Amino acid sequence: MLTIFPEFFRSIVAFVIVLGVLVFVHELGHYLAARWRGVRVDVFSIGFGQALKSWTDRHGTVWKIAWIPLGGYVRLHGQERPQDVSDAVRATWIPGETFHDKPVLSRAIIVAAGPAANFLLAMVVFAGLYIAVGQPVTLPVIGAVVPDSPAARAGLMVKDRVVAIRGEPVSTFEDLQRVVTEHPGETLPVTIQRDGAERQVSVTTDSRVSGFRQVGLLGVRGGVTEYRHVGVPAALWGGVRQTRVITYETFNGLGQMISGTRGTEELGGPLRIAQLSGQVAQLGIASLVSFIGLLSVNLGLINLFPIPVLDGGHLLFYLAEALRGRPLPPRAQEYGFRAGLAVLACLFVFATWNDLTHLGIVRWVAGLAG
Repeated sequence: MLTIFPEFFRSIVAFVIVLGVLVFVHELGHYLAARWRGVRVDVFSIGFGQALKSWTDRHGTVWKIAWIPLGGYVRLHGQERPQDVSDAVRATWIPGETFHDKPVLSRAIIVAAGPAANFLLAMVVFAGLYIAVGQPVTLPVIGAVVPDSPAARAGLMVKDRVVAIRGEPVSTFEDLQRVVTEHPGETLPVTIQRDGAERQVSVTTDSRVSGFRQVGLLGVRGGVTEYRHVGVPAALWGGVRQTRVITYETFNGLGQMISGTRGTEELGGPLRIAQLSGQVAQLGIASLVSFIGLLSVNLGLINLFPIPVLDGGHLLFYLAEALRGRPLPPRAQEYGFRAGLAVLACLFVFATWNDLTHLGIVRWVAGLAG
């Protein structure tokens, strides 16, 4: 039982660090954009609840570190709609520095700056890792063969290195995936290297629907990663490219879940993130930093979803305001925010249920009830 506690506390500490970095950068994006567009920032808080430490800068912004480290916020001056506050509150607003005094473009920039900061953080994180430890390259070496798969039927084995497919040289595992994906249900000539000698085999790929199109399947997993040192320009471009790849894969995964070609059990919430944070932290600082980059992309994407309450929902309202020449009616906005809260609540409950199931707590409770 005692061995559980170090892992538990490691997960908590790692989760607080990861979440703190992500939230700080996200809110810093809002803060810097607000300052740029001439909006006063009243409060910048990391965490919720009672402040453990706070101070006021020369611009009048109160900076807080609160004792509940599960998020954070930036409170903009005059962020509330004028009709939602009393005359006494409106009397304290400084003309020209309130959020709602600004044109719709400025408000949209301030809102979009939070997710943009998360994408920028991911690019910087990945580029920094590539400069420090090298850019990871997954070699086209087979780490595992799925039973009764095209690879197994063709006689491919663990540690085989794929040299070429259809005469096309293969230098990374991603090259292998790309070629196989583009040729569903086809027989492909494959050149492999086994025990220092090259061999020729033929593989007939399987086919399945993914993202409303047929893709090929081979049935192998990669298992060898090599770190290659690169220059600063290549590292910066690699950070941009890795962020783009994660964005694409996230959208692709969500599309598969919506279309029913992929299960939703992979959706996780805070408990899953906390568990993964502890596991990744055990692997070293480089793995934890890479994990922060991955989550930063996901946080940026989630906040851009067109759901009222999220940044994407606000941007949707601002787009409607720009097209109409005036804001949406207050009742329409109120109904939108209520619907957005309901959607987020359902997603939170569903993700938490997945977390509890993944951690085995649901089975444990069911065993007690049984």
